[in-house]
Amino acid sequence: ADLLARWSHQEETAPAARNNKTKLLRIFGIEGLLPKRFLSLSSGELRKFLIVRALLDKPRVLVLDNPFIGLDAASRALLIELLQQLNGWQGLQVVLLLSNPADLPEMITHVLPVVDREVLPAQSREAFLQDEALIQRLFGDKTEETRYEQMLQQLLPSDQTNAFSTHEVTLRMEHIHVSYGERKILDDVNWEIRNGERWALLGANGSGKSTLLSLVYADHPQSYANTFYLFDRKRGSGESIWDIKRRIGYVSPEMHLYYKANVSALRVVASGFFDSIGLYQQCTAEQEQAARAWMAALGIASLQERPFLSLSTGEQRLTLLARVFVKDPDLVILDEPLHGLDIRNKRLASRLIDRFCGRPGKTLIYVTHYPAELPPCVDQRFILTAPHPCDGA
Repeated sequence: ADLLARWSHQEETAPAARNNKTKLLRIFGIEGLLPKRFLSLSSGELRKFLIVRALLDKPRVLVLDNPFIGLDAASRALLIELLQQLNGWQGLQVVLLLSNPADLPEMITHVLPVVDREVLPAQSREAFLQDEALIQRLFGDKTEETRYEQMLQQLLPSDQTNAFSTHEVTLRMEHIHVSYGERKILDDVNWEIRNGERWALLGANGSGKSTLLSLVYADHPQSYANTFYLFDRKRGSGESIWDIKRRIGYVSPEMHLYYKANVSALRVVASGFFDSIGLYQQCTAEQEQAARAWMAALGIASLQERPFLSLSTGEQRLTLLARVFVKDPDLVILDEPLHGLDIRNKRLASRLIDRFCGRPGKTLIYVTHYPAELPPCVDQRFILTAPHPCDGA
């Protein structure tokens, strides 16, 4: 069916405009989310709402900055189809900011490459995709890969003999329920993760993935209303929130969105030792050295003294990833960790994650809508589905 015909080829009377809005919300499957509080939306739901809002304004120029980030496969396909039909409609020009050539829709006619802050000559889509030398610059060369492998070997040697945790069960959740009024977010979720296992947590936008992980990390108000075991110990048996967080490294789109501490990038990384937003304690010389080493490993050593809020989205995400690893946690929870990264940094960060979590005693939960981005060490999958609408969702 012609998606565009559902909402854009009508006279703009007030009733017609309302009808167009309803149809567009239905196209993206978010009509039922209207009663939700804005702050309770998942990152994927939020991005869909922002795209719909931009489309409803019917602009002459539509600029979408990495619009596919956070969208599940069905939503990405839907957006591409809609963009195809918007192309050329009533003089509309579409500009997409993308970090991966694989995301280029067919409706794009020209590409303006930007590499290492250098704006290169514009070229046709076909010429760009055939320019192997340029694509190689975007991916990085073999020499860089060799240097990076040597750096990882120094940071995480394969013969590392440091003591590691010998607990049996890293995480067990029993009959997890989360609801807001009549709306169920999670309904009877059970999951056990044993020491050293590496899991992918998969599910469509709005299925409750981020909510589930915020429960594990004790950042959700219903965390203690549910039954969790962490590191062989039942939650609520005397430990503090800080005891829980001490052994967990965690990053998510929500954490990134609300991390507003405008301190230096080095201090953000060092705050991982104390699980704080901002750094309020004095680091030891050894901790500061570790923070610098992890920034170097992620290619952001030059950003150490830059204010966090002055960094690009991708640079901020790399900084928050360094914050995850700096304290050498037993459980690593990565909720769409490669958001905002270009293809070169995605590949290098994925290699670092694989090396870190491939060691004994390291457990991984990895959330992504791009299965191809999963590091090789991930060998188990847990698929989360949203409660059925008839159950109050």
